[in-house]
Amino acid sequence: MPKIIKVSLRNNPYHIVCGGGTIDSLGTYLSRLKLGTDALVITNSLIKNKHGKAISAPLTRAGFRVKFRLVPDTEKAKSLTMLPGLIRSIAEYGVSKKPFIIAFGGGVVGDLAGFVASIYKRGIPYIQVPTTLLAQVDSAIGGKTALDLAYGKNLVGAFYQPKLVVSDIGLLKTLSPRQVRSGMAEVIKYAVIKDRRLFNYLEKNSRDILALKPAALEYIVARSSRIKADIVIGDERETKGRRTVLNFGHTLGHAIETASGYTGYNHGEAVGLGMLIACGISTRLRLLEAPAAERIAGLIKCVGLPVKIKDVPLSSIIKAHYRDKKFIGPSNKLVLITGIGKTKIVNNVPLRVIKSAIKAVM
Repeated sequence: MPKIIKVSLRNNPYHIVCGGGTIDSLGTYLSRLKLGTDALVITNSLIKNKHGKAISAPLTRAGFRVKFRLVPDTEKAKSLTMLPGLIRSIAEYGVSKKPFIIAFGGGVVGDLAGFVASIYKRGIPYIQVPTTLLAQVDSAIGGKTALDLAYGKNLVGAFYQPKLVVSDIGLLKTLSPRQVRSGMAEVIKYAVIKDRRLFNYLEKNSRDILALKPAALEYIVARSSRIKADIVIGDERETKGRRTVLNFGHTLGHAIETASGYTGYNHGEAVGLGMLIACGISTRLRLLEAPAAERIAGLIKCVGLPVKIKDVPLSSIIKAHYRDKKFIGPSNKLVLITGIGKTKIVNNVPLRVIKSAIKAVM
């Protein structure tokens, strides 16, 4: 039986459905939601070739018309240049129809498709059918949509909640080992900021997870989804400070991505490095004891994520980190930790401390 997690937002409630084979019931779920009759599936050619029939068949059986719109399989798909073509596709498709969007892919597709849904006709329905571990545990949940600019990641975006998230762990079987490791960075993040029990599970079961054992995958996807849902429920638009903890490892991680031109490290790898830096800052500020930092570093290394920054200049990382959306002028704001499962948001961390922590992983 699939696990169903309710995201109980006051104005935009929805469900996350986790488990193996959940995509087979997609048509049934959507029929209940009454979103429309015409599904525009935004995806890339690789996912369409691997899983196109898996998503179109249940929709067609349920009476939906299905059209695919393909975007590049790179971070560069999250760009302003993609918008005109996608909006034209929806406009052409929806002249006499009632279209809705399905984001069928990883974090890039989800961010892009969600943003398009948020601006077309001031908002049309969309759902998330994430195909990567990273998207299933993190980016598909919570309604953050965004595009990148040359100045930094996710600088153009909107909060726009999906109507449904369907996380079929069976889709993860075709992922490369690198993609699985990338997703594990976000799972580790949840464990570090909120759940010591999950952290212990990851230490004991990382081999089964990397081998894509169904029981292990279902546990970490459902648990991570529950943690993210609870945080989003308490702070949907990141105005109360509670949702900020989800940025653990991301401020410096995004800076590494930007400084490397989005080619040196994928998102999860950069977040893993960002978590190491955040732990280094935490220990330097005497918030975190060394044994806990070593356990976190050990888990990051155990799942195969990089633990050293290569070929990215320190000056470029520092320059990029100032473009973080949560900075106010020159004042920084970092999510740090005081122990596994315990966070502390710190403003105005001295630059010398940040530089020292970055150098330690170079």
